[in-house]
Amino acid sequence: MKGPLFYSKILLFGEYGIIKDSRGLSIPYNFFKGALKKDTAPSEAAQHSNQKLRDFANYLESVQEEMGDKVTFNLELFKADLEEGMYFDSSIPQGYGVGSSGALVAAIYDRYANEKITVLENLTRDKLLDLKEIFGKMESFFHGKSSGLDPLNSYLSLPILIHSKDHIESTSIPSQNPGGKGAVFLLDSGITGETAPMVQIFMEKMKQEGFRKVLKDKFIRYTDACVEDFVSGNVHSLLGNIKQLSRVVLNHFKPMIPKEFHTLWKQGIETNAYYLKLCGSGGGGYILGFTEDLDKARESLKGYNLEVVYNF
Repeated sequence: MKGPLFYSKILLFGEYGIIKDSRGLSIPYNFFKGALKKDTAPSEAAQHSNQKLRDFANYLESVQEEMGDKVTFNLELFKADLEEGMYFDSSIPQGYGVGSSGALVAAIYDRYANEKITVLENLTRDKLLDLKEIFGKMESFFHGKSSGLDPLNSYLSLPILIHSKDHIESTSIPSQNPGGKGAVFLLDSGITGETAPMVQIFMEKMKQEGFRKVLKDKFIRYTDACVEDFVSGNVHSLLGNIKQLSRVVLNHFKPMIPKEFHTLWKQGIETNAYYLKLCGSGGGGYILGFTEDLDKARESLKGYNLEVVYNF
C-alpha cells in the first residue's frame, strides 16, 4: 500500500498574529511531501513512525468521543493497518515550521475519517471551519494546541487566506514569474525548533500591556498589509511592509530568532538586500526571506543554504 501524497506548507504571513485574529496566508510547498506506506522490511525510522501512529490511534478515540457529531474514524482499519507495519513515509523535516505533523494529520483524516469532507465538493465557509476544527483537535496530539491550519493546507493543497479565526477561505495567488529577480526563499537555520516552548514565550509576553500594544498597532497592522499586497501582487508595497514587519520581529520577538541570526536579520534591514521573518513559530527550523534581487541576497547570505519558494 502507498497512500496519496500530502505536501508541506508555508505560513507566509500570520505567525503568532493569527492567534490574536490577524490576517494570514498559508501556501502549499510541494518540495517536501509524505504518504502512508506499508513495508515488509521496515527501517528503524519506519518502526518509530509506526509506534507514534499507534499512540495517535489511541488519541483519536478521545477526539471521536469529543467530536462524535463532527467526525468519526474507522479505527479498526487504522489499527489493522498498523499491525501490518504501516508508517508515514515523509521527506518533510520535523521542527522546521513547514508542517510535518500537518501532512500526517491530513493523510490520516483522508484514509480513516468516515463521511469525510472532500476537496471535490463545494467547500463552503462552514465546511472549511469544520475541517479546521477537526484538524486542530487531531493535531493537538503533536503540539498541545493547534489552529488546524497546517493540516487544512496540506489536505486541500490550496492557498488558504485567513481573515480571522472564524473566517477562512481558499484563495488564488498571483502566478509565479519564473524569470523574476524577486523571490521568497527559505533560509535553513540548521537548528530544530519546537513549537510549544515558543508559543509559551509568546503567551507570557502577551501579559505585558506594552507588548500587546506593539502586537496590535504594528505587528498585526504590517502582517495584514503584507497579506493584502501579496494576494493583489503589489510587490513594491509588499517589500516596504515586509521591511517594517522584519524590524518589529527583531525588536519584539527576539527569543524566537536563533541568536546567531540576530546580526544577519539586522543586516538585511540595513542594506535592503533581503528581509527576514519567522517561518512558523521560530526558535529554529527555516527562516523566511523576501528580496527584490535574489542574486544580491545570495551574495549577502553567502555560506547559507537558500531554497526559493516563489519568484516574482
